[in-house]
Amino acid sequence: MTTDPAEGWRMRKGSRLLLSNIDTRSTDDAPGDKRQTREASAELRTMLVEQQARLYAESGQSLLVVLQAMDTGGKDGAIRNVFSGVNPQGVTVTSFKAPTEEQLAHDFLWRIHRATPGKGQIAVFNRSHYEDVLVARVHDLVPAKVVKARYGHIRAFEANLADAGTRVVKFYLHISSEEQAERLQSRLEDPAKHWKFELGDLDERKRWSEYQAAFRDAIAQTTTDKAPWYVIPADRKWYRDWAILTVLTQTLQDMDPRYPPAPDGLEDVTID
Repeated sequence: MTTDPAEGWRMRKGSRLLLSNIDTRSTDDAPGDKRQTREASAELRTMLVEQQARLYAESGQSLLVVLQAMDTGGKDGAIRNVFSGVNPQGVTVTSFKAPTEEQLAHDFLWRIHRATPGKGQIAVFNRSHYEDVLVARVHDLVPAKVVKARYGHIRAFEANLADAGTRVVKFYLHISSEEQAERLQSRLEDPAKHWKFELGDLDERKRWSEYQAAFRDAIAQTTTDKAPWYVIPADRKWYRDWAILTVLTQTLQDMDPRYPPAPDGLEDVTID
């Protein structure tokens, strides 16, 4: 247990990461049971809405939120639950699918840079540039030496964003193989979820250990002070949401966005 829950999820540069040692069903530091934690999440969400309003009004900084996970890891649900109520003018969500021919004709970060947040904005990435050291590695789409070089490119890219005023926070939503199986099964059993299921998901599931190794190395190679990774136990969705909200509200509190000062002369203005 830690006095600051976020520190327990944060991966430090140079630390040895063993995902198998992190309990995906953990509720460490939660403010109580499921109901109490959801109530705490509601309070944090209210805080996030206010912080985002100040960030948007200040228009001097920006925040990039990266979400990565195994299939069914909960990225869509986290986005829906965490950012409910924020001003849609100040938040963008980009889902990165397989690259198009145009995107493949450029360097792997080209399509990513175009989606990064402008001043006053929060950008949320549902998958991201990390697919190019995850899927690309597991499916041997590029040589191993290219993957290794990309770690350095990613660190430099994120450092450049940070130096330009963009805070970068990255979440790996850590679920178990057993939890993934249950979630895939629920998609098969619920007609309303059939659209989420693809037969290719089963092929990807067979590569579980390969993906775990790819995530382990990607996180270890690219967690930095300017762009830290947080490994969030995500089998329990209510805990996942609370954890993400905790990190984001702390991050924005540290950024300390402020409303711009009022223009001179407002005290003399009257509305007839």
